Amino acid sequence: MYASGGIGAASAASIGLATLTTLTLAGWIAAPPATFSDDIVDVFRMAVRMWLVGHHVELATSHGRLGLFPIGLLVLPGLLLYHSGRRLARVCVLPRLRHAFQAALALAGPYAAIAGTLALAGRDDTVQPSMSQALVTAFLLAFTAGGLGALRQLLKDRRIPWRGLLRLMPLRLRVLLAGLFSASAVLVLTGALLFLAGLIAGLGDAVATTRQLAPGAVGGVLLLVIQLLYLPNAIVFGVSYAVGTGFAFGADTVVAPTGVALGPLPELPMLAALPDNGPAPVLSLAALAAPFLAGAVGGWRTLRDAPVPVNEAAPLWGFACGVGTGALWAGLAALAGGPLGANRLAEVGPSPWQVGVVAALEVGVSAAVAAWVVNWRHLRDAAAGDGAGREGVRQRRDDEAPRPGPRRPVRRPRLSGSRWGGLRRGGGEDDSEDLYGVTYEADADPPDRSDPARD
Repeated sequence: MYASGGIGAASAASIGLATLTTLTLAGWIAAPPATFSDDIVDVFRMAVRMWLVGHHVELATSHGRLGLFPIGLLVLPGLLLYHSGRRLARVCVLPRLRHAFQAALALAGPYAAIAGTLALAGRDDTVQPSMSQALVTAFLLAFTAGGLGALRQLLKDRRIPWRGLLRLMPLRLRVLLAGLFSASAVLVLTGALLFLAGLIAGLGDAVATTRQLAPGAVGGVLLLVIQLLYLPNAIVFGVSYAVGTGFAFGADTVVAPTGVALGPLPELPMLAALPDNGPAPVLSLAALAAPFLAGAVGGWRTLRDAPVPVNEAAPLWGFACGVGTGALWAGLAALAGGPLGANRLAEVGPSPWQVGVVAALEVGVSAAVAAWVVNWRHLRDAAAGDGAGREGVRQRRDDEAPRPGPRRPVRRPRLSGSRWGGLRRGGGEDDSEDLYGVTYEADADPPDRSDPARD
C-alpha cells in the first residue's frame, strides 16, 4: 500500500506540474521577448512556483511576501489527489473502511516530500518559496483529498451509500457534525449575500475598472476565471464582517460594522464590492444577526435527533457545536488571507484567532440556548406522552373489567347419571333428559376399553 501511495503521489504531482508547465511554455512562446527570461530553466522554475502557489505556499521576494492566493486554486490538486486515493484503494483492495486512514497517510507522506523538494527546486536569488509551508499544506491537502477518495472507493466496492457511512459513526458525533455544518451553511449564505449585495451596489465601479484594464477577449476570460477563484475568499471576508471582527485590506485599514477605513486598492473589478470610507452601510448591519441565527440552527440540529436525558447537559452540546464552528472558520480565515507585498498590502484578510474566538462565542451561546429549548420540549413531550399512555392503559383496564349486575338466586341441581349416557339431572323420573332439557338415549353398556378402534 505504501509503494502504491508513493506512485499515486508522484502521479498527482507530475500531472499537475505538467499542466502548469504547458501553460507556462505557451505563455513564454506567445509573450513579448522582454516579458520572460530567455533561459528555458527559468520557465520551468516559474511553473514549479505556480504549482506551489496552487498549494498556498508563500513566496518570499525582494518586494515582500506573497501569500494572498485564491482558495479555488486548491481544486486542481485536490481533484488529482482524490483520483489517486480512489486508485490506491482499488489497486490494494483494502479490506476495512478504517484502512482509508492508512491509505491517506501512504499518499500524504510522499506528496509532502515531493512538495518540499519542489520548494527547494523553485528557489533562486529573487524568489524563495517557504519549505515549511510546502510540507504542511501539501500533507494536509493530500491527506484530506486522498483519504476521501480512498473512502469513496471503499464505499463503492461495498455498495454502501454516504448515509450508510454516517450510520457507522457514533450518534453523538454524528449529530454534532450535523449541527456544525448546518451553522456553517448559514454563515456561508450570509457571506455570499454580503458580497453579492456589495457588488450590485458598486457595479458601476466594477464596469469602469474592467474598461480601464481593457483585457480583450482572452484576457477578459482569464480575468473572470481569476475572480471566480477568489470568490471563496470573498465569502470568508463577508463572514468575518458578519461576525463583527471585520477584515483588513492593507496596513492601518479596516472593514467592519464599526466603520470602514480603506486606502488605494488594486485594480480588480470584484473589489468594487467593498464599501466606501466612513460609517458602515446600515443594511449591512443586519448581517450581525447571522451568527446567532447560525447558532440557533446548529443547536436545534444537534439535539433534534439525539436529545439527552438530563436537560442540564443540553447547553454543553450546543456550545460544543459553536466551538467546532469557530475552529472551522478560524482555519478558513487563515486560508483566505495573506500578504501582497512588503508595503501597505502586507496585511490583507481577517484575523484567524479573532474570527475563531468571536464566532465560537456568538454561535456557541445561541446554540446552547437553542439546544436547551429543544431538549426541554422533547422531555416535556415525552413526559406528557408517558402520562397519557399510563392513563390510557388504566382506562382500558377499567373498560374491560366485568361490571356487577343484579344478583339472582341460582339453583344448582345435583348431577348424576351414567358416564356414557350424558349429563343427567339427578332425582328425576326420566333419566334420559339432561340438565338442559335435551333427551339422549342412554347407552346400554359401556364400550369395551380393550378395543383399539374405539380408543
